[in-house]
Amino acid sequence: MKKLFYFALLFISIQLTGQNKASNNLLITPEKSNYEKTSTYAEVMDFIHEIQEKSDFIHVEFMGKSKEGKDIPLVVLANPKITNPEQAKLSGKPVMYVQGNIHAGEVEGKEVLQQLMRDILLSDKKYLLENQILLFAPIYNTDSNDKMEKGRRPSQEDSPIEVGIRENSQGLDLNRDGIKMEALETESLINNVLVKWNPEILVDLHTTNGTWHGYGITYAPSYHSAGESGTYKYTWNTMLPEITKAVDANYNVKMGHYGYYYLQESWPPKAIYTYNHHPRYIVNLMGLRNKIGILSEAFAHDRFYKRMNGTYGFVAEILEFTNKNAQKIVEINAEAEKNAIENVKNNAGKTTKGVRFKMVALDENIENYRTYNYIPFIDDDDGKHQYVRGTHIIEVPNVKNYAKFEATVESKLPSGYFLPKSMEAIVAHLKKHGIKVEELQKNKTVKGEVFLIDSYKKSNREFEGHFMATAEGNYVSKTKTFKKGDFYVTMEQPLTNLIFYMLEPQSDDGLLTWNFFDNYLASKKVNSKKVEFPVFKYFKK
Repeated sequence: MKKLFYFALLFISIQLTGQNKASNNLLITPEKSNYEKTSTYAEVMDFIHEIQEKSDFIHVEFMGKSKEGKDIPLVVLANPKITNPEQAKLSGKPVMYVQGNIHAGEVEGKEVLQQLMRDILLSDKKYLLENQILLFAPIYNTDSNDKMEKGRRPSQEDSPIEVGIRENSQGLDLNRDGIKMEALETESLINNVLVKWNPEILVDLHTTNGTWHGYGITYAPSYHSAGESGTYKYTWNTMLPEITKAVDANYNVKMGHYGYYYLQESWPPKAIYTYNHHPRYIVNLMGLRNKIGILSEAFAHDRFYKRMNGTYGFVAEILEFTNKNAQKIVEINAEAEKNAIENVKNNAGKTTKGVRFKMVALDENIENYRTYNYIPFIDDDDGKHQYVRGTHIIEVPNVKNYAKFEATVESKLPSGYFLPKSMEAIVAHLKKHGIKVEELQKNKTVKGEVFLIDSYKKSNREFEGHFMATAEGNYVSKTKTFKKGDFYVTMEQPLTNLIFYMLEPQSDDGLLTWNFFDNYLASKKVNSKKVEFPVFKYFKK
């Protein structure tokens, strides 16, 4: 009897040892290193493979490869398991997409998405798969993640000790590539996530660089600019306020509007300023696709574990909201798409839309803005007023929030655009974004407008490998015959607002801006005479 008892104890001991080993395999690198280290690419992939063996609700595919040949994992969480977009559509559940590590030095998203996989698949958050399908890309910038060094992000005070670099292995910032799509990662994201899976929402996880505000997380919506306002209003007025309260209540993290203030402007701050409206930013690109985008920025000056807690709380509460309101989100996005197309049908040739914008303040100020205090003093050397940062958080009343964009230049909304066959490269780029383009099967004579370029200027400073271009001129009426093999892009399609922003010659983030037309315009000797922009604006009668 005693032998049987000891045998039973031994058996239980072996079982527990095996369970602990399995559990340890699902601890992520920060958890195993007292939050001094962040995960390598191999460690993320090992985690994904380990959890894949333990759950029936996970499918792993790869959105593409990096320049260095690393597969970029895309993890699909669904109950029951979903392995392709066709199954997702048949399920009736919308797809929600969250990505981390777009900037490889900003590591919280990478770690938090691993934690959320673990909690959703194996722990107490399985219910988050009741009404939605989740796509996680924990390590989007695969190559640069492992190029770790100490001191990369001084605002994070070596917490963790070593992190990767911002740009990808092509030297490109993946969050400035939404329109030009030159990075292999961006093309993979747009082709194999946004077009293929058609997610209703994109959440992009970042870490701030500078301002000592008093929030664990700051956020921004997709600034719609030339897009529809419906998705923006729902995100800004309904989603984010509810999620902010939940994160505070459940994770003890204060959240606020993304933005910077400047001491040289005033102290205490009278205003904060958000980032630009351009769709080169992935979150803003979603607005032009009639979808919801959310930017998450962890507070760089917090310790690593606190930044992870804030990011985890924000993403978890976003997913709580989307699970509870999945069908409403689908309706909001579908209404935006319908309105965009109806606007073309009813108002092409009659209305204008913005192509260049300026940042202005919202109508409502921030009632109480949280920030670390600054202490004024007079510099002994030059007698000028200076400031040194204090140690506690104060609330500044009535702060302006520059988080709105007004058009400074507008252009008439067309029924469509015609492009000559020589613009095949432009057409190929449009198609990569998921835009429908028709090749003419016979000659067609149409009435419309052509943009005459009076001046064409390029920046003296290089940005993301480009010398950004600006065209000035005016539209004139013209009748033109396009030949068989030329191209027509109708504006009566879902991505109509994206088409408009990309093809308008005066757009502040269009294809002309990104030098797509440089060779053509140089061949026509632009600036020595008026040159016709090779994209013809067409209006139906």
